[in-house]
Amino acid sequence: MGFTEWFGLKGKRALVTGASRGLGREMGLALAEAGADVIITGRTQETLDATAADIRRHGSTCWTVRADMAVPEECESTCGRILSELAPIDILINNVGNREMSVSIEAETLETWRELIDLNLTSCFLATKTVGAAMLAGGKGGRIINIASISALIANRGIGGRHYETSKAAVLHFTRCAAADWAPHGVTVNAICPGLFMTDVNREWNEKRPDVIQTFVANVPMGRPGNPHEIGPLAVFLASPAAAYITGASFVIDGGYTLW
Repeated sequence: MGFTEWFGLKGKRALVTGASRGLGREMGLALAEAGADVIITGRTQETLDATAADIRRHGSTCWTVRADMAVPEECESTCGRILSELAPIDILINNVGNREMSVSIEAETLETWRELIDLNLTSCFLATKTVGAAMLAGGKGGRIINIASISALIANRGIGGRHYETSKAAVLHFTRCAAADWAPHGVTVNAICPGLFMTDVNREWNEKRPDVIQTFVANVPMGRPGNPHEIGPLAVFLASPAAAYITGASFVIDGGYTLW
């Protein structure tokens, strides 16, 4: 197998959730550049269409599915519909998630807690369960990549919303459990733990709470936040034949922030 084949995804079909913008968009573009056809989900058709147009410029087919994957019933039904119409899925990237709000533990309501756990954790479970089951039944293996966060490893300074750290830590351990269960069947399950990347969401945070972003960057050994496109090659690697013997692993990509 040559170098291009080791890292190529030609003939593969990938589903990337929450991929109309941000890191999901960049991973979808990278997978397409490596040769995969891509299905993307998102809540806004306008941004889905814009991302799909960019993916298609790489010569790949791209399908858009407007859905709110934070709603468990909608997430499960959407995954089932995608499988019924577009199977087989060779690669799943569970990218849906966000902190959504900065709120103290003592002020957070149970309703908000449950909604945001569903956004960050339940969406990952349901998509993994549904698409992973189809991979198992197909008998040809597959790749599942869960987007956790360095917040799975640390408590961030100067910001509330601990539902985020809690749910991302759970995503990390769920990744290990699924990897252990499905390794004999050729389905690998790994996690990516991004640090601060200047996505649209974090640019919005920078406008609302520039102190938080500045403090974070000041503690990154590389001295800068990540550029969103820098996550793409890692996703391609984990989806490729080159990562066939890697499962249950988590890959930190944070410019060194968690070294200190």
